[in-house]
Amino acid sequence: MTSLPPHKLLKEMTLTDVSVGYDGDAVVKNASFKLLEGQIGCLLGPSGCGKSTLLRAIAGFESLMVGEIRIDDEVIASQSHSVNPEHRFIGMVFQDIALFPHLTIAQNIAFGLSAWPKEAAQERVTYLLNLVGLSGFESRYPHSLSGGQQQRVALARAIAPKPKLLLMDEPFSGLDAKLREELVPDIRAILQHEKMSALLVTHDQMEAFAMADQVSVMSEGVIHQTGSPYQIYHRPETRFVASFIGHGDFLTATVCGPDCVHSDLGNIRGDLDHGFADNTQVDLLVRPDDILHDDDSEFVGVIVSKWFRGSHFLYRVKLSSGKVVYCFASSHHNHSVGQEIGLSVHLDHLVMFPR
Repeated sequence: MTSLPPHKLLKEMTLTDVSVGYDGDAVVKNASFKLLEGQIGCLLGPSGCGKSTLLRAIAGFESLMVGEIRIDDEVIASQSHSVNPEHRFIGMVFQDIALFPHLTIAQNIAFGLSAWPKEAAQERVTYLLNLVGLSGFESRYPHSLSGGQQQRVALARAIAPKPKLLLMDEPFSGLDAKLREELVPDIRAILQHEKMSALLVTHDQMEAFAMADQVSVMSEGVIHQTGSPYQIYHRPETRFVASFIGHGDFLTATVCGPDCVHSDLGNIRGDLDHGFADNTQVDLLVRPDDILHDDDSEFVGVIVSKWFRGSHFLYRVKLSSGKVVYCFASSHHNHSVGQEIGLSVHLDHLVMFPR
């Protein structure tokens, strides 16, 4: 077997107070986070929030206004210093895939291996084709492949030279929902097999949750919170994160004890994230999975709208106070708009923000 060049794994990428902009106006402001060895991170946020700009700065395509980007022990970007993109040992997968149409699949994957010994490059291409499930496609051309197959080839080409870090700029946005659902966990498994650190940019929450170990939620150039998908969903640190991630409503509530609040859902006891004094007015976050349909409950609401989601119904239910909240129900409980249904509250972790 041919000896392959050693793979230098990323130990740590650190962004410290990074600002990026154009003509003196910052598009990304004071962004800071770390990505560790083998981690898959994600920059998640609405269109125009600066996530792709930040990714381009990490790649070396945008200059920093202030701050520092460090990979392992090397500063690759600062206000006064920038390592050329080709010397950062970073791979990229783009939204438009950008395969070379005149090259075969094998030639596309081998594109970044020109400095490798010929036998080692061929061995790497064969290995990657098998890894991404495309053995036997060596002599075919990109136009003969499906969108999902092309994306696998683009991934194989990006990781072929064994970069320290892989950057992915909305790589699944051009694929249909079912294909994305199938491809995302496959891509994650491939990256884990290669022990490769990666950073994904997306506006799709489910894609971020399925792919990433760590998510940084952005809005208007600012990172609001970095944490695991579970932390981002269940323990949002800002109103923006709470409202952007998943469905939810804010109900006016009053703190009535160290682990209790009173709202239109009644007295609720649970773990509190923040220390509020008794009688403090707060906004209480209520997710759809916090309120369930319950035929035996005396606490009721009236259905004002409904969505069938296959495995369940998502109802909007008006309470006696006039407030409207989400409610989950099994798909076998098909109730009509205007019908009164019983509700049970399952809030055991209370997320609140001061009014």
